[in-house]
Order: sequence, then C-alpha cells, then structure tokens
Amino acid sequence: MKKILTSILLIGLAAQSCTKVNENVYDKYSSKEFYASPQGADVALANVYSQVGGNWNGVGYAGADNGWYDLNSFSSDEQVIPHRRTGDWQLDFAQLYKRQWLPSMGIISNTWNWLYKSVYTANLAVDLLETSKADPAKIAEARVLRAFFYYLLIDDFGNVPFYTDNNITVDKLPQVDRKTVYDFIVKELTENVDKLSETKGGEYYGRFNKWAGYALLAKVYLNAEVYTGTPKWTECLAACNKIAQGGFSLHPGAANAASPLGYQYYELFGDKNPTDETILSMFVTVDIVSRNILTIRSLNGPNFNAVYGFSGWNGSIIPQEYYEKFADNDIRKKQFLIGAQPGGVNYTAEVSSLDDPGAFPDEGVRDTKFVPVLPMNGGGASNDFPIYRYADIMLMQAECNVRLGNAPAAKPFVDAVRQRAGLGALSADPTLTDVYNERGFELNWEGHRRQDMIRFNTFTLAHGFVPAVGDFRKLFPIPTSALNTNTNLKQNPGYN
Repeated sequence: MKKILTSILLIGLAAQSCTKVNENVYDKYSSKEFYASPQGADVALANVYSQVGGNWNGVGYAGADNGWYDLNSFSSDEQVIPHRRTGDWQLDFAQLYKRQWLPSMGIISNTWNWLYKSVYTANLAVDLLETSKADPAKIAEARVLRAFFYYLLIDDFGNVPFYTDNNITVDKLPQVDRKTVYDFIVKELTENVDKLSETKGGEYYGRFNKWAGYALLAKVYLNAEVYTGTPKWTECLAACNKIAQGGFSLHPGAANAASPLGYQYYELFGDKNPTDETILSMFVTVDIVSRNILTIRSLNGPNFNAVYGFSGWNGSIIPQEYYEKFADNDIRKKQFLIGAQPGGVNYTAEVSSLDDPGAFPDEGVRDTKFVPVLPMNGGGASNDFPIYRYADIMLMQAECNVRLGNAPAAKPFVDAVRQRAGLGALSADPTLTDVYNERGFELNWEGHRRQDMIRFNTFTLAHGFVPAVGDFRKLFPIPTSALNTNTNLKQNPGYN
C-alpha cells in the first residue's frame, strides 16, 4: 500500500513537471482499460485507503487529534486530556470524557465529515471498478471498505444518511434507520468477504484481505444487539472461527531486552505490526502517510525531550481508577509512566481537576504503549496502528461463548491472553465481567473501549469525574453543520 500511495504521488509530480503540451497523441488508454488492469484497480483502491490514515484536521481512523479516534477514545473511561492550569488544551477532550458534548463540537463534525468523504471515495471506487469489469476481488475489496465506513457511522451516530451513488447532492441525502444500514453492511460483507485474497502481509499489509473482512463482519455481529435489538452471538462466533483458519496466533510476550519496554509484547505496536497476530493495520510513516501522536501527546515536554529529543505535548493521561485496575505483575502495566521521570518531571496518579480550573502540569499517569519509532519529529512518530488483531478476536470468541451459556469454552481464550501478559489462568470459568475487564487491559488505547462499554452496559454509569448520564449519550449527535446543510436530517433524541 505504501508503494501504491508513493506511485500516485510520483505520477502527480511528473504531471506537474510537464511543460511541453503540443505533442501529437498517437494512442490513448481508456479509463475502463486502466481500472480493469491490476495497476489501475490498485490506484482506485489506494485512493480509498488513503482516507484511513490519520492526519491533521480530524482526518483518518487514528493517529492525529480531533477525529474519529479521539471521539471514541476520550468518551470512554480509558483516557482523557485535562485542561491544564497553564492554559494548555481545549476543553473538548474533558467534555468528551464527562459526556458533555454538544452537536456543535468540532471533533464530532470532523468525524462525520471524514466518514462521509470516505464513503464518497469508496462509492467512486466501486463504480470505476464495476464499470471497468475489474478483478472481482478488487471490486469486493472496495465494497468491504465502504461497509467499514458505514459500520463506523452507525456505531457513532445511529440513523444516518445513506447512499451508494455519488450522483446526489448533500442536501438531498436520505436519512436511513440504523437497522437498514446494518442490513446493508451485513449483505455487502457476506457477499464479498470470501472473494478477498487470503494473502497475509506483503502487498496486503494494511489492506482488507479475507481475514480482515471476517474481522469486520465479526465486529458488526458482536454489536448487532446494540444496532438492531437482536443479538447475533452465534454468527459472530462463526465469523471469528473463520479468522482462526487464517493461521493467526498471539505474538510472544516474553521478556526481551531488545524489544520495546523490555517485552516482545510491545513489538505489536512498533514500526510494523507483526502479522502473526495483527489482522489489519493502519500504515504510518510520519509526514508521508499518516502519523502516530499517541505517546508524544501523552508525555510532558521535558520528559519526551529527554528520552526522544523532541518536546512532548503534555496531553493524554490514564484516569487513576483505570490505571489501578491493572495487576502489578501484568506486563501490560509497563506501558504506564508514574513517578519521577527523565527530564525532571514527576507524574502523579491523582488528578485534581479536568476542566475548572484544570490539572497541574505533572498530574496524570502517562502512556507509552506505542513506543515512538523513527522517523519521528515534534509532530509524531511512525508506529503503525493495529485496527484488528487476534487477541481481540479471541476475547470476542470468549464473550460469545459466555453469552451463549458455554463459559467453559470461553476459558481457554481468556487464559491465553492473560498468560501472555504474565498472569495466571482464571480460577474458574469466565464471567462477562472477566471478559469485559480483560478487553480493557488488552485493548486499551486501540479504539475499542467506547463500543465495549456500550455493549456491556457500563457506558452511562458514573466513574471518576463522570456522573451517570442518560441512555441518549450512547449515540453522538448529528453535527449542527450537517443539519444546516441537509434539512431532511432529524437530530438524535436528547440533543434537540
């Protein structure tokens, strides 16, 4: 995918450098012929994949601020950016954590705009590839990508505008109920996933192959009861079992001085996500394709500068009660920084205030799960981001089995994840609470927590600085800007 994106950039540069325009044209390559070719089909797909990478102005899945990742992570209990008494950081992040968002919030409109731009781009790719009669696997890939974006839309917003043909203006887009879009997503995935390549890594690193397609389908089924009122645990388990046929396993977690933070486990979050466990990655090379800001945004300026040579942003922290849930012998606790650190800073677990008057500069536990890799600068690092990995799938298998009344079948999955982290096996068959807690330990800061909290009915409960809220907060409001543009849209209940 990096090669494809780089090729597009080079083609663009070459086109700009041409100054002699009076050459005779002796032949031409039609668009249908181009997109029917393997190279042309990849160009159409690369244009869609380029929407996934995180960058400034709220664009992308993860990596840069004020977009989808922030909306879904800071609204959970796993991280927050307090306003600082030094005047740093906008209040939006603390308001997300405290469930005080409004339809006018920029992070909400950024997420909405990014997802609909991505749908538009995916629609275009589907049309180009189908019109050109391209390889069915490439058409299927474009359709699965479009389903991915619609899945993110209904997860955040519920009833949303829906279209598959770009020949319609924004003010005419029809708003469709959540179940209708859910049914479309399931149909697209079940009809197309088996057409995808089974190749792992190589040119399919960072692309939807068959296994990533089933991971997406499993996620959709996992949350079916939230979306439609009807659970699909058996279907989710079947999709997870399909992924198990792909030859995935848990990456080793053993102590290793050459690995980040001293454990092989943290190789999962480095320059290239290991394909033994990682199913779908977001490719990152800072200032070229996306960026990963997660550690630089967390560490205080002098601390990050002392270790990595650039000033940190002193932003994201782990809430105290979330940090204290981790056992001391859990290697996943190694990602957190607390106490005295290089650069003369001293992080405290206790935070005095999130917004009024705000936190002191060194308050809050910091996170280094994504130990920064080169190239890096003051704007981020080049760690790839795991969208789906096999540990998540194993915990989904455990959850489905428990919900289906077969807790003994769930135990090996939970135990394997725990034992990789240096913990002992559970003393009894897992409960839903065991599965929920293990997901929180294993998948923190990977964009899954809000969805998990909603599915396990903890999202509206009080915690830390957060009071209990109404069920309407399980959906974000449709942005004010979208309502102003399209008068057909109806706001989600509770936000009028």
